[in-house]
Amino acid sequence: MASASRSRRKPSGDCIFASRPRPVGTHGKYKEAPDKHVNIIYDRRIVRGNTFGQLVVPTTAQADPAEIQRQQEIKRKAIAIKRAQEQCRAKTPEALQGRKHIDVQTDLYLEELSNIIVATDIESQTDAFLDRPASPLFIPAKLFDFDREVQPVLEVLVGKTIEQSLLEVMEEEELACLMAQQRAFHELRNIHLAEVQHLQEKERRHREEKERRIAQQEEVLEKERETAEKIAARAYTKQDLADLVPAAFTSLRSNGYFDDPVETDVETDFLPWLMDEVNSKLERRFTARQLLDNIIHDVAQKRLEQFKEPET
Repeated sequence: MASASRSRRKPSGDCIFASRPRPVGTHGKYKEAPDKHVNIIYDRRIVRGNTFGQLVVPTTAQADPAEIQRQQEIKRKAIAIKRAQEQCRAKTPEALQGRKHIDVQTDLYLEELSNIIVATDIESQTDAFLDRPASPLFIPAKLFDFDREVQPVLEVLVGKTIEQSLLEVMEEEELACLMAQQRAFHELRNIHLAEVQHLQEKERRHREEKERRIAQQEEVLEKERETAEKIAARAYTKQDLADLVPAAFTSLRSNGYFDDPVETDVETDFLPWLMDEVNSKLERRFTARQLLDNIIHDVAQKRLEQFKEPET
């Protein structure tokens, strides 16, 4: 027999719910406060310790050690490059004994340097009252003492001139000192460069000598190998081809490959000379015959002209 909480199927095939209905329990809107007071120190939601400390990254979120090492290496290289640039930067040499460095203006016009900031007060005022009379015009005194008035101007001019002259002299001395230090530096650098070139040349000669010795040794070994091969080939030829040379010469001589020296001399030397002589004689004979024909023709032409003259 099935339980009452399970569904039953009617003979018609429909499914019905057979559980007995019961009321739903009522719950409060908020959670009820505990009966006893709870210390918040033991609450797991409260952060304990120094909240300003460094946040501990969990093991799963830590960066790759190789990436950290690469970043540290990049920082060290940047610091080394910056330090090298600072060392290579040209610095002002130390002042001479009894001298000191001062700031020199390089502008076109000199300007007085002072640590006091110049302040200017500006005021605005309305027009004066109308009942106040106009201020009289300022009329300077006609008395003028040239010696007394010119003394401050001369003091300023002379002081500025002397100060500028002293600055120029000190600048020239400093420039001369810098030039001397620069010449000494160039001389020392040239000495170092000459020493470096000497060492490089010495190293080059040693390297070339080593390469030449190696090449000579390889050439000697190559010659020895070629000599051994030639000796072996010569022995093989003498042993296996001793009867080949006489047989080859006999066959060539019987087939007429070796020429008779007398016949060769006649064909190469005598016959060309003979043909040249014959051609030369024939050419002289032809020239003589042509010359004789021209003479005969000229004589016959003159005789013919003489016979024609009486008739005309």
